[in-house]
Amino acid sequence: MKFHKSFLDGVFVIEPQTYGDHRGWFMESFSYEKFQQAGLELNFVQDNQSFSAEKGTLRGLHYQLSPKAQTKLVRCTKGTIYDVAVDIRKGSPTYGKWIGIELSAENKKQLLVPKGFAHAFMTLTEDAEVQYKVDEVYSPENDRGIIWNDPNIAIEWPLDVKPITSEKDEKAPSLKDAENNFVFGESI
Repeated sequence: MKFHKSFLDGVFVIEPQTYGDHRGWFMESFSYEKFQQAGLELNFVQDNQSFSAEKGTLRGLHYQLSPKAQTKLVRCTKGTIYDVAVDIRKGSPTYGKWIGIELSAENKKQLLVPKGFAHAFMTLTEDAEVQYKVDEVYSPENDRGIIWNDPNIAIEWPLDVKPITSEKDEKAPSLKDAENNFVFGESI
């Protein structure tokens, strides 16, 4: 398992090692020990899975307020997505900056999105399945969002189409207007 630090503090691209032969392949998608060795102490408590039938489906930008904030380990197990993390920690030198990476069933890459970041993805293929681990259970009263096309964040979505979104995501506020209790340098 290879851990690649991104320019956003705490965000990692993870490449599992795959072992294949004439029968197919095998990989570890998560190893507590290997994450510990990489300096990542995580206690995942829930696995989530989503399915999007149509290409161009966009989910996010989502996060949960502290003390119910979530770290997410995201992977695409069918099809391809463009996965995005946005730094929303007030006072951070990278506040409002984002990273995007293609995750697919083929490349098997994963994105680790820590607490203090908003998360979203756009499907680049039909019939895309996304699985992600979280270290805190879903908390509806702490669930928040930021509009996917906030011009101050300026995410460069790879498909030049009007995305398929939920009503909730379309009504999300901009980053400057979103409720947010994350402060750079404070424990979450």
